[in-house]
Amino acid sequence: MLRWTVHLEGGPRRVNHAAVAVGHRVYSFGGYCSGEDYETLRQIDVHIFNAVSLRWTKLPPVRPATRGQAPVVPYMRYGHSTVLIDDTVFLWGGRNDTEGACNVLYAFDVNTHKWSTPRVAGTVPGARDGHSACVLGKTMYIFGGYEQLADCFSNDIHKLDTSTMTWTLICTKGNPARWRDFHSATMLGNHMYVFGGRADRFGPFHSNNEIYCNRIRVFDTRTEAWLDCPPTPVLPEGRRSHSAFGYNGELYIFGGYNARLNRHFHDLWKFNPVSFTWKKIEPKGKGPCPRRRQCCCIVGDKIVLFGGTSPSPEEGLGDEFDLIDHSDLHILDFSPSLKTLCKLAVIQYNLDQSCLPHDIRWELNAMTTNSNISRPIVSSHG
Repeated sequence: MLRWTVHLEGGPRRVNHAAVAVGHRVYSFGGYCSGEDYETLRQIDVHIFNAVSLRWTKLPPVRPATRGQAPVVPYMRYGHSTVLIDDTVFLWGGRNDTEGACNVLYAFDVNTHKWSTPRVAGTVPGARDGHSACVLGKTMYIFGGYEQLADCFSNDIHKLDTSTMTWTLICTKGNPARWRDFHSATMLGNHMYVFGGRADRFGPFHSNNEIYCNRIRVFDTRTEAWLDCPPTPVLPEGRRSHSAFGYNGELYIFGGYNARLNRHFHDLWKFNPVSFTWKKIEPKGKGPCPRRRQCCCIVGDKIVLFGGTSPSPEEGLGDEFDLIDHSDLHILDFSPSLKTLCKLAVIQYNLDQSCLPHDIRWELNAMTTNSNISRPIVSSHG
């Protein structure tokens, strides 16, 4: 019984950021917030959410090891990707308004919080943003995105073997997925499931004839082939900048945006790879408002969703250029315990807590106390 159990404000106000779950913590890297300065080069920021205490913290800036020498830290960016392999977060791609896109690989050690730039070999992908990254074993797969140098959408797949730090451009077989950016790619078993994204009707170049594909494409990592997929009778609307995650062998997508419909979404869909069918899911509780460019991480049986951007309620139009950036966080629980349901009832009906054990009162307080590290809100016009 899926249920939205927690809604807290006051976290990092971030859009187009990237995040990974490490145990009971979520590490969030970069992104942007309307009104902040992205002309000046500065270190990427790292926020950590503790899924037990429900509190955010921000790591301090990295100090140079040698006086006068800049530390090895990625610059602040958006549209990048992060994946976790063992105790290392690999950050790749993304862009900012000064340097443009990047194709340097950065490694972040979750134990020491130190950054490094591993020496890599092979065919390094061109600098881009809006790509996807997912992991199978010790290999990271990069698909799609918008390539800066070629000035077009991509449908290449590159893989990085992190045991040898070697990049390979995969010569794929079969009918490839369309060129696209801001899609999702999710690994289930040995298959990578690609959904959505922004593409162009006429090919890889952006001609303002945007299309939003709503058909699943499947890439088999063993045969390195795109598979022919059967039609699905029920489909979510095509969208970009949504969230996707795998849980119990099934694929879930949430939210996103379709410019042709001028519509933001807050629907949740489940895809079963065995029956190749979609089903719309209606969790209990109050979920997030329609949005795009949020982050979504799985911690145990819970989904932690935070940030993103939505149409400004003052405008009420859903226009692409009247947006409000979020500092909120929501938790979707796949199997809420009786204890969790009881705590929700105490909160909902404002019941007396004085007779409850101290640890329960502490948990209730954590569930209802907002964080306080977000910046003041600024409306976006761009």
